[in-house]
Amino acid sequence: MFQGASSLNLDAKGRMTIPARHRDALQLQCEGRVTLTKHPDGCLLLFPRSVWETRREEIAKWPISARAWQRIFLGNAVDVEFDTAGRILIAPELRAAGGLTRDVMLMGMGSHFEIWDAAKLAESESDAIAAGVPDVLNNFSF
Repeated sequence: MFQGASSLNLDAKGRMTIPARHRDALQLQCEGRVTLTKHPDGCLLLFPRSVWETRREEIAKWPISARAWQRIFLGNAVDVEFDTAGRILIAPELRAAGGLTRDVMLMGMGSHFEIWDAAKLAESESDAIAAGVPDVLNNFSF
């Protein structure tokens, strides 16, 4: 299970270094092979390849009425591997889709990660707090 936030920088070529704690786990789980795709919230999703392959099969079975969503997730998926420095290259199309420039946040979300533009994530979190707790969480407590 991946959790926690890491503040990172993209280099001039669009490469992002995966933090050592996650890189080591991803090396064990999927030999550093991951898949990136778009998310409609404006971030990117990063999946260990084995997790993505299961999700990909599920998405491919969606009915024709969900074709647009299949295009978002499957049509934009890119397989990548760690380089020798533990970095991944984020394709220009995906960087543009996520609004990623330099300052990014890598968010562990259990089975996968979200990659956000740092300013966009801060705005999204602020909007969520301002909107209040959704009804589905009314019975949740720490």
